[in-house]
Amino acid sequence: MRQNNFSPHGLGYDTLPFNNQKDLSAMPALHACVHYIDAFTDRSGRLLAWLALSMALVTALIVVLRYGFNIGSIMAQEAVIYMHGSLFMLGTAYALKTGAHVRVDIFYRSFSPRAQAWVNSLGSIVFLLPLCAFICFVSWNYVAESWTIREISPEPGGIPAVFLLKSLIPLMAFNLFLQGLAETLRSALVLVEEQPDG
Repeated sequence: MRQNNFSPHGLGYDTLPFNNQKDLSAMPALHACVHYIDAFTDRSGRLLAWLALSMALVTALIVVLRYGFNIGSIMAQEAVIYMHGSLFMLGTAYALKTGAHVRVDIFYRSFSPRAQAWVNSLGSIVFLLPLCAFICFVSWNYVAESWTIREISPEPGGIPAVFLLKSLIPLMAFNLFLQGLAETLRSALVLVEEQPDG
């Protein structure tokens, strides 16, 4: 427990020794929040990675059937499109978590961890999180209309679930927003818990 020093210069207790101390009571909750978001993104990303193998196998099957047996399948071709869309749209959050996204790294690599945390947090707050919210907002009616009519493929024999494919747009924005929030909190923890440079 903190001990209050009684001030001889006035009534009450002297709290000046503690004015510059950081209140870290909320840090465990923030660490837990970052941990759970990271765990969700990591597991979903690893599951999505299997779609790359599935796409390769289905594409090979399409080629064999088409050129070996003169058999075409619109559904199989569209299945590749669905898997490709799912992999890249839902995999953006995993790319952000693992640092696989494109970064303009002219000065960033030479920054201290604290300076990098400032860049990451400001970049997320000013650009990434608002962009995710904007994508979700502008795509909502577009996707809702597709769900209302249960939009199907315009091709005969295609997958009758275009509304599910379009749903990847707001889902991508949500997942990316979630991981962007985790990255922002991670940077904030660095700024709060580490001592300033100097």
